[in-house]
Amino acid sequence: MNEIRLPVYLDYNATTPVATEVLDAIIPYFREQYGNPSSSHSYGKAAKQGLDQAREQLADLLGAEPTELIFTGCATESNNLALFGMAGTAPVQKRHLIISAIEHPSVMQPVLQLQREGWEVTFAEVDQQGRIDLELFRQSLRPDTAFVSIMHANNEIGTIQPIHEISKLTRDMDIPLHVDGAQSVGKISVNVMDLGVDLLSIAGHKFYAPKGVGALYIRKGARVCPLTFGASHERGMRPGTENMALIAGLGAAAYLAKQRLKSDNLIMKLRDRFHSLLSSSIPGLTLNGHPSERLPNTLNVSFPETDANQLLRVIEGDVAASLGAACHSGGHTASDVLVAIKATQDQMAGAVRFSLGEPTTETEILHAAQAIIAGWQMLRRCSSSA
Repeated sequence: MNEIRLPVYLDYNATTPVATEVLDAIIPYFREQYGNPSSSHSYGKAAKQGLDQAREQLADLLGAEPTELIFTGCATESNNLALFGMAGTAPVQKRHLIISAIEHPSVMQPVLQLQREGWEVTFAEVDQQGRIDLELFRQSLRPDTAFVSIMHANNEIGTIQPIHEISKLTRDMDIPLHVDGAQSVGKISVNVMDLGVDLLSIAGHKFYAPKGVGALYIRKGARVCPLTFGASHERGMRPGTENMALIAGLGAAAYLAKQRLKSDNLIMKLRDRFHSLLSSSIPGLTLNGHPSERLPNTLNVSFPETDANQLLRVIEGDVAASLGAACHSGGHTASDVLVAIKATQDQMAGAVRFSLGEPTTETEILHAAQAIIAGWQMLRRCSSSA
């Protein structure tokens, strides 16, 4: 058996390691190519060339025009820029917006702030697999709806939303559509033209770029106002000298992602193998999320009659996983996503998210499954003898 690093890392939806090729693209901008891309001398021109290349690489991954991309510090910033930026340009008679009930906090919290400021918000319901009901969504669209924001893929259960169908409904009513693509970009094909979106947020550290860099796609012609003011960097939408090292890394990660997406997805096979191993030894194991319309790397399952916190503590030397979103505050409250899909109390108590990545091996999956099964069985024995 090949040697593995313990604990086995199965939390790639929280963050990914920086790919070797990405790090190679980053390092020169800390040393030789340290110029400001706004400077007119040779150092600045070299940096500007790197900036343009990264924008082109990301645009190529998304099927966008390079001029439609704004580099940011993270997906949270991108989401805030999109939401408050659209709100700031909305006609005064339009003060209604729609989001799904299972949005990430970086969408949910800005929207709740808009609600406090007088906006009316509709939280689109999802079914028990986490998918938006298109008919109910259609009925929620109104003449005073200023914009809609729906995540592409859920960070906890991995369910993928029918964005193409949603965009048809919003475009029929000339309503801008923003999509949080933090979890989908780099894992599945994301083409902004095919999806029909007006804005889309990107997180670098979810697909092997470093933390601290993201982007926002803004369709040509879409109206968004800036949140910060200064010079004309990033078309004036995100003033401040660009972080060239991390942007170069994001570009390299986008290039890598496009190459990987061309090949067969081995991650899904590993994920399903992992699920099969767990299910065969744990009667009553429940899948949370859609069985097929789901991120290929994501497995959220509920262990029967088990406290997920206890299970993670028992296996922490062997497996690194999470209860759900790493961005949520601490505590033992029920996941909003699991509440939205109407999970039972037992399901919510025993839910664990496992997310695989490019480095994940079958040897790691086998070790993780054995450790999890043993940990669950030990907790069941302790519970029975108590």
